[in-house]
Amino acid sequence: MTTATAAPTATGLAPFSPPGTADHAAATAAYQLAEPVDPVAATTARSVQDVVDAVGAAARSGLPLRVSTTGHAAGRTGPLAGSLLLRPLLDGPVRVDPRTRTARIPAGRTWGEVLPEVLPHGLTALHGSSPTVGVVGYLLGGGVSFYGRRYGLAANAVRSLTLVLADGRVVEASADEHPELFWALRGGGGGFGVVVEAEVELLPVHAVVTGRAVWDVADAARLAPVWQAWTRTAPPEVSTSLRVLDLPPLPGLPASLAGRRALVLDGAVTATTAADLPAARRTAEDLLGPLRALAAPVEDTWAPAPPGALAHVHLDPPDPVAFRSGTALVGELDDADWPELLDAAAGLVSLELRQLGGAIARPPNAGGVVDRFAAPLLHYAVGPAGAATSERLAAVREVLRPHLTGRTAPGFVDRPDQPQRSYDDETRARVEGVRLAVDPGGLFAGDVAVVRDRVRGEGRG
Repeated sequence: MTTATAAPTATGLAPFSPPGTADHAAATAAYQLAEPVDPVAATTARSVQDVVDAVGAAARSGLPLRVSTTGHAAGRTGPLAGSLLLRPLLDGPVRVDPRTRTARIPAGRTWGEVLPEVLPHGLTALHGSSPTVGVVGYLLGGGVSFYGRRYGLAANAVRSLTLVLADGRVVEASADEHPELFWALRGGGGGFGVVVEAEVELLPVHAVVTGRAVWDVADAARLAPVWQAWTRTAPPEVSTSLRVLDLPPLPGLPASLAGRRALVLDGAVTATTAADLPAARRTAEDLLGPLRALAAPVEDTWAPAPPGALAHVHLDPPDPVAFRSGTALVGELDDADWPELLDAAAGLVSLELRQLGGAIARPPNAGGVVDRFAAPLLHYAVGPAGAATSERLAAVREVLRPHLTGRTAPGFVDRPDQPQRSYDDETRARVEGVRLAVDPGGLFAGDVAVVRDRVRGEGRG
């Protein structure tokens, strides 16, 4: 394990730059503003050689090396104090091969940057709901897409990962080369090296039926059980998210959401070809018709759209924010749980239950550590950083306690003290063996997600 005594001088840490420099400021920029990003020194890598040089300098310094790109999960693996920070933001194009339906994506790219390169070819990717999320981190955490119930977790669509190891070697891990490392990278919790490129499979999608339907929160307790009952038999072409949003009156927000508490149903039905579009429209109507009959939406934008529209329907905040969140994979709720859950979430910006199932629950033939989520629902709640939000998150978790599965989707965890167990002890031992083989000195040990399943004395989950 790498240990640090007296830190080297700033001049001895090149290419890392100390606080107060432009390079340090650029490398430490993060989407999550609630966590201090205060490494000893930091740098941004623009090429694979830059990454190799930074890894070598960190190894010589005796300081642990941490890696961050967009900083959406800043704080998930603990404080950065006493460490060096590397931000891989590699130059170079996204290389799309329409013939093989693949794309090679440099580290540091966000989905908002990648999709414009992919969509003109009539293809898309298993991207997430936010265009500002970094592609590599999303993939390594599993990746839950609105296309997921049809095609599975995004990590299963990874063809290869190129990374720089602790000894400076550049290797490509795939099903054929370094297969055990390839397995561990996809959901193993980090600490294997610095991923500099991901090759992913792309999807042929003609259109999506997508949008959001918004109701006053007073109707939520009646509508939510109807939505949940529909999810039990929904076809795999559709994925949805049911949220209670309480958003401030910010510029750019729809009038139906700004400054009010509302129930929002969004998601997508996939039409792979033009011939599939009528069936996709019928599926959307099967979902929305019974809900509209119970209560008229104050806004309803569900309609056929090009695939590029899907990255923006969820309205994730585009700008950095200080937040706290809670998450878990949960079983189905009882109808009587919904009023209590809605009360517990009062004061949160968002309480979300995302529909899983379909291909998300089915493992592929050669997946990684995290290759499926067996639970029917993913819970994710978020609010502004502070004691009040922490209390609300705890109250929500208490309501959900009877339905907790003991597992989480790792990409949604944002603090090391949260439950974040995503695989069993046997798998954990295998992952640790891979990690020890590629990083015997523990250079990247600070970036390893803590596998916790006990918080405040509660049992697993």
